[in-house]
Amino acid sequence: MKITFLGAAKEVTGSCYLVETESTKFLVDCGMFQGSELEDEFNYQEFAFNVDEIDFMLLTHAHIDHSGRIPLLYKRGYKKKIYATKGTVDLCEYMLQDSGHIQQIENEWKNRKRKRAGKQLRMPLYTADDGKAAMQLFCGVNYDEVIEPSSDVKVRFNDAGHMLGSSILEIWVKEKDKETKVVFSGDLGNKNIPILRDPTIIDEADYLVCESTYGDRLHESVGDKARKLMEIIKKTISRGGNVIIPSFAVGRTQELLYEIHKLDEGLYKDEIEYLSKVPVYVDSPLATSVTGVFRKHLDYFDDEARRYVENGDYPLDFPNLHFTHSAEESKALNDLKEPVIIISASGMCEAGRIKHHLKHNLWRSDSTIVFVGYQAKGTLGRRILEGEKTVNIFGEEITVNAEIENIESFSGHADQKGLMDWISSFKKKPKKIFIVHGEDSAQKVLSDKIKSELNIETVIPSKYDTYDFDLNEVNVAEIALPSDDEILRQIEELKTENDKILSRLKDIISQNRGKVKEVNEDLATLSDVLTRLKRRFS
Repeated sequence: MKITFLGAAKEVTGSCYLVETESTKFLVDCGMFQGSELEDEFNYQEFAFNVDEIDFMLLTHAHIDHSGRIPLLYKRGYKKKIYATKGTVDLCEYMLQDSGHIQQIENEWKNRKRKRAGKQLRMPLYTADDGKAAMQLFCGVNYDEVIEPSSDVKVRFNDAGHMLGSSILEIWVKEKDKETKVVFSGDLGNKNIPILRDPTIIDEADYLVCESTYGDRLHESVGDKARKLMEIIKKTISRGGNVIIPSFAVGRTQELLYEIHKLDEGLYKDEIEYLSKVPVYVDSPLATSVTGVFRKHLDYFDDEARRYVENGDYPLDFPNLHFTHSAEESKALNDLKEPVIIISASGMCEAGRIKHHLKHNLWRSDSTIVFVGYQAKGTLGRRILEGEKTVNIFGEEITVNAEIENIESFSGHADQKGLMDWISSFKKKPKKIFIVHGEDSAQKVLSDKIKSELNIETVIPSKYDTYDFDLNEVNVAEIALPSDDEILRQIEELKTENDKILSRLKDIISQNRGKVKEVNEDLATLSDVLTRLKRRFS
């Protein structure tokens, strides 16, 4: 048996693993790379496997960095089954079409820039229709159900506690007279987070592929996050500002609604009247749709959330909560005179309506931007969180005057202690742990901690590395990587693009055209080019 690491290897996004047995080839996840423009280019690369040779796919959960290239896979000829929990299937019904819609909109915008620069236009990665068509491949399974997608492979989906329908995969592979068990953690959830159950404890594994998003840090306590959120809301609203919360449409948005509901329902009784007067807007069509999916899967809820439902009190709804649908409704929020709370996607601020709300609120010193989820390198959210004083949004330079807050304990990922506790709970420890889905520092810190405290061998695979279980060694897969000449060619292409932009800027300034928006767009492109050049040279 072999595993090839095709994404989320020394990076956080693009989860995709190719597993090969003596007679079967299958994928675990097929996610989108997210972050900077350079990361986005990885999505356009050819798949590092023959699509026709893949027998089936296992999907750990619906987040786009795990599922986002499934429509592309379908578009390129994959027509076999995709196994996922029923909750994940229902979420993907909305999320993959939404992702396709975003691909189309962003591609139209980028094509306008390409046309002005005399570049070749590009088709979108895939469309909303591709996302819809890919759904015919999905097969929903129950938690704890053992399935046999092929004669030599058995799989069990266990609750990962990360988002609705998220899974830890137990995979048994039989080759000759030997059976090997590999466990994929997927994205492992926090303990005691709203709505969802805690991650399932796994008894044993021969090998473990484990995420490491927060492998180098600890979250605040669960109780502290509710109090901190309440304090931020009170402070911001009292000075007349808005609370803007960039949030992933699935998972964090519903958790936030749950926490605000609990505040409103009496955890802080002296503040109920105050909070109940503050309008809360969920400004994300996708979040609106998938919040309805949660109603369909009450069996996934934890005991506390189910008690709310049994008492006739649905925990994702309250009187001052409003869902926007149209673009007009969304735009109208920025004309409101009264302070409001706006929860909007995307969580890393790379796309969606959140960018409009940031444009209208980042410059306001009375407003607060509250981050509640992981921000990948190169994203707008990460740059704001790291203290950039000005950011470019839709070709306009925006000064960051708003207060910036970060409540990591709202994250759907386990922190270092959560990861270590979960790994420690294995009765039969894995022989080897492959650490994936994390930045360099997080992976190294977690790796060292596992080796020193649990005495388990670890491997931090690079992209395209293949681990051969029979040989007990890691080899670089025979995949065509860019040559030195190709890298130099790309650098020269970026230099040329840089020179063209500078020349165009000089022309605009000298002719005094006053095209402020055009200049700002070119400056944004220039900044991106310089960033990419710096990365290439480094």
